[in-house]
Amino acid sequence: MRIALATEGPRLGPAALAERPLGGVETAFALLAAAFLARGHRLDLRAGTDPPETRDGLAWSPLAPGGPPADLVIANRLPRLFRALPRGRRVLWLHNPGGYLRKPRHLLPLLAAWPRLVTLGASHSASLPGFLPLRPVEIPLALAPPFAAGAAPRPPPPPVAVFTSNPLRGLDWLLDLWTQRIRPAAPRAELHLYGGAATYGDDARLTARAAPVLARAASLAAEGIRVLAPLPRPALAARLAEARVMLYRGDPGETFCLALAEAQALGLPAVVTPLGAVPERIADGETGLLAADDAAFATAAIRLLTDDAAWARLHAGALARGPGPSWSDIAARFEALAA
Repeated sequence: MRIALATEGPRLGPAALAERPLGGVETAFALLAAAFLARGHRLDLRAGTDPPETRDGLAWSPLAPGGPPADLVIANRLPRLFRALPRGRRVLWLHNPGGYLRKPRHLLPLLAAWPRLVTLGASHSASLPGFLPLRPVEIPLALAPPFAAGAAPRPPPPPVAVFTSNPLRGLDWLLDLWTQRIRPAAPRAELHLYGGAATYGDDARLTARAAPVLARAASLAAEGIRVLAPLPRPALAARLAEARVMLYRGDPGETFCLALAEAQALGLPAVVTPLGAVPERIADGETGLLAADDAAFATAAIRLLTDDAAWARLHAGALARGPGPSWSDIAARFEALAA
């Protein structure tokens, strides 16, 4: 099968995941392309304006119209990318909440292309404009190495909670809850923060917006809070494998939450709230806890930081659930859209 894919993101291969922190969209695109290649397909990857090049076995060319027809033509996030792709069965792979498709600059090329829409799950599908005549196909994300391999059981670790998401997604709220309710009840506990603008590339606006909350976090060392640099996935996996619990409120902008899926694959219990897609990433009471309000969140966090039996039960549940489908499985589901 000939498959053409286009993105406005950087040209990346799977090796980049071990070299530097990357956001979920960039990670997913690189791993889907690599899975297609491993399954024997001919790829036509397009991004940017630089001359053609090959990275990690993936051959890239500039965004430009034309070229031989393909069996499957995938645009990453933006409908206008179909203009820089050849003819073929069109698929728009969505990652963000679907409200932006209402804007004429996205809606008009979407209707002109009339693609299949791929969302990441039920919550993501619900974010699409109701007037769209195009019904989505739900295909989740798979995990990158080393998370895809799962983990072995381990004894209860020291009381270290982690936060690995965008600092703008509820970190201020978590700092309030930590200092006012969680740390006073668990004075030995620490909160390690790995979220930072470096995960999202050279984005000056994100860096500026995140700076105040990260500065506040850095000022709370006496409360057991440590601000740490974002890490490439192998190094992050090693840190998560030593942690006790992931604490994340969630965000309406979450359409999958790869960070939470990765933590769960390592057997790391989580406490979340019903925001965005994060409830889809845990099994409440089996692999993590879903808190209805601030008080319930703090109570759940304290319990998992201090109660070894409660922690061990959710740890075992997360390991039993496993890392989910592989990228080869996900590639097969995309291939079926060409039929």
